[in-house]
Amino acid sequence: MMQKARDKLRELRALHDDGLLSEQEFERRKNAILDAEYAPPGAAPAPITLPVRQGTELGFMTGQEIGPQNRRYRLERLIGTGGMGQVWQATDLATHAELGSSEMVALKILPPQLTQSATHARLLIEEATQARKLAHENIVRVYEWAQDPATASYFIIMECLDGEDLEHYLGRQGPLALAAVQELLQPVADALSYAWEKHKLVHRDIKPGNVFLTGKGDVKLLDYGIASRVRNAGSSLGLETPNAGTEGYRAPEAGAHQRQPSPRLDVYAVAVMVYQMLEGRMPFDGVRTAEQLPSAPQALKAAQWQVLQNGFSMTPELRPQSVQALLEMLERAAGPSVEELAEQARQAHARAAEQQKQAALAAEQAKEEARRREEELEQKRKAEAHAAALEKQRLDKLRREQEAQRQFEAEESRKLRKEALRGQLRARREADAATALQEHQQLQRKAIQAKAEAAYRAEQERARKAEASRAATPAVPAAPVAAPPATETPLAESSAPAPTGLLRDDFLDGSGQGPELVCLPSGRFQMGAHEEEHKAALKAGSQQGWLEREKPQHWVGIERGFALAIHPVSVGEWRAFVKATGWQRGISETDWDNPGFVQNEQHPVVGVSWNDAQLYLAWLREKTGQLYRLPSEAEWEYACRAGTRTAFNTGDTISTEQANYDGLYVYNGGARGQYRGGTSARGTFQPNAWGLHDMHGNVWEWVQDIVHDNYEGAPADGSAWEEGGDTSRRVLRGGSWLYHPRYLRSAIRNGFSIVLSNDIVGFRVARQLG
Repeated sequence: MMQKARDKLRELRALHDDGLLSEQEFERRKNAILDAEYAPPGAAPAPITLPVRQGTELGFMTGQEIGPQNRRYRLERLIGTGGMGQVWQATDLATHAELGSSEMVALKILPPQLTQSATHARLLIEEATQARKLAHENIVRVYEWAQDPATASYFIIMECLDGEDLEHYLGRQGPLALAAVQELLQPVADALSYAWEKHKLVHRDIKPGNVFLTGKGDVKLLDYGIASRVRNAGSSLGLETPNAGTEGYRAPEAGAHQRQPSPRLDVYAVAVMVYQMLEGRMPFDGVRTAEQLPSAPQALKAAQWQVLQNGFSMTPELRPQSVQALLEMLERAAGPSVEELAEQARQAHARAAEQQKQAALAAEQAKEEARRREEELEQKRKAEAHAAALEKQRLDKLRREQEAQRQFEAEESRKLRKEALRGQLRARREADAATALQEHQQLQRKAIQAKAEAAYRAEQERARKAEASRAATPAVPAAPVAAPPATETPLAESSAPAPTGLLRDDFLDGSGQGPELVCLPSGRFQMGAHEEEHKAALKAGSQQGWLEREKPQHWVGIERGFALAIHPVSVGEWRAFVKATGWQRGISETDWDNPGFVQNEQHPVVGVSWNDAQLYLAWLREKTGQLYRLPSEAEWEYACRAGTRTAFNTGDTISTEQANYDGLYVYNGGARGQYRGGTSARGTFQPNAWGLHDMHGNVWEWVQDIVHDNYEGAPADGSAWEEGGDTSRRVLRGGSWLYHPRYLRSAIRNGFSIVLSNDIVGFRVARQLG
């Protein structure tokens, strides 16, 4: 019981040190714990009278909505409270969420007093952005950060887990066997190794409360680096906060202003946890001194106990270099069991017998090898004699052939001189004929080109007359037609011709060229997704609200051909625009030149808002004299599908060999792939049937249309839908490197603010034809 009272007092002190309990409240709760611990035997414990409060220490309540206006969350259940603030289970209320996270999330709400400084808030945002890049099965996924305007509280949006933390598990189970301890901590070691090797990140606050055991049996590491960042921020604000880490698990050198935190900080904390999990108590009480040493756990041998002592040594250099090394050294120090020793002796005896057998066999083989060599030498001597005779015959024959060849060449030389004279005359005649043929072919090509242009103009005239005829014909009420008759062939599948060719405009001043374009014909296709595709998307984890945006599925006629860029706008193309116009990004937006992952001139540019894209298009129109614009949403899907009606233009599934997305997730039976953690360069993947690259994944792409809830009232002629809807937001298409494969479908629709940029959003340009 004394240990439990110490644990309660330690947790209470952490809340007080982090500024979450007043001095009066701390003293009242401390006295209640001590009274219950030291009450006389048989005496009823004194009741602890707590004030009735609907909210929490930070003032949040169940059912309360927090977050910015366009990204709201409803608090459902308080999961936990500690030095980091509060963790709530919450429902994502955003109808047009841009992040693609699940509907149920976990929110870690940080106390306002720890983030009231703009500098400290920026440090926390950077820490959350770093945690967002940690894609490991044993690290809780961080989606995004946000700030509640009403309370000024910052909060982190994370993956919602079902289960309990290791602290509560130990409270129920008590001391554990060494094998169970190693099984629980191995996933923690894997996660720490990944974060250090891939991103040079140290956790700095390892403790049972930050190790989560899910209902499925998975182990997840929480609060990667964020806990220590909050504590450091609190110290600089003048609050009475400890150094980085939690008392009892914090290494002596923690918070000593290290230039680069060492993984040995986490080794110290895990060594303390190993002792706690084996013995059911902490190795040290209160502030540790250099002389203080706990008793050895009964479950450890002498060599293992020495390894564990080195793990929580006051001297960092004596500790193992990583948690993985600590666990491996504990396992090796256990030594072999009696059964293993017997097996080793049996194997040694078997090896000795095998060695004797091999030695006898080697002697026999050496004798046989000597006999074989003697036979080979005799055969070699006979072969050399035979070869010498053959060589003599060959040289005699060669001399006779060379003499005959010299006579033949002399005769041929006389014939060639005569033939050369005839050939010169023949060459002059053939050159004259080739010149005449080339002129004839040029005339034929010009005639064919003129005929094609005349046919194109006739087709355009026929389409204009047909449109005028339809406009003049009185409308007859009839039921709406959802699709053509069974005998009609959709134009996007057979009637629409293949792309008519490539196009690239020169700049008027001769300083460069515009983007490479594919000329796409007019045609007709079904926009949106059918029910079978939606069933597969729901099975893959899509939310019904997202799928409602793709309804109703309807026919759209692209009445005019247009040209579309083969690739999204690249970093190199954007750099030319920046140099020419002096464009500068906003203060709080993503840096297009340093987005947080490696890019070169051939990668798609990110960090560009919809308004920025319009500036680029205006510059491109001025440089080329042509009408450049963003494609409409209908034009974009028409080009992406390229005549297909499946979920992707690659079929009903997709892989990371065909597009850049988070390959840790799968869709419709597809295989797992890689997660690249950033954009990919041009030409990494094969184009679709119409020659367009990266229509699925890599970056979300801006289109011209305003965001609407669904297709009710959408234009049927392929033009952009710019009436009604949310005018502050525009549509995004195609998915990105950060998203699951279900967000890469040809029919998927997303939306984003026209004034904001992101490291997952880019664009490609379209050009008017005729």
